[in-house]
Amino acid sequence: MEISLIQIGNSKGIRLPKTIIEKYKFQGSLELVFEKEYIILKPKKKPREGWEKSFQEMRKNGDDTLLIPDTFKDEELEEWK
Repeated sequence: MEISLIQIGNSKGIRLPKTIIEKYKFQGSLELVFEKEYIILKPKKKPREGWEKSFQEMRKNGDDTLLIPDTFKDEELEEWK
């Protein structure tokens, strides 16, 4: 696909076709990545997006158990009071 640079004030910009915006779910701001000779536009993701679903799946599979106990058998908890 070929697109042209357009004048936007003192800057230049590009217009993305509606079909591209809808296909890649672009909304608001985008993430711009420079990689070698390429410029990559990606939908900006929200921090922790999808964590809730992953946690529910972990719980369902029993994968949410502690790997290290939060207290040890020989630990003296009295000294922390």
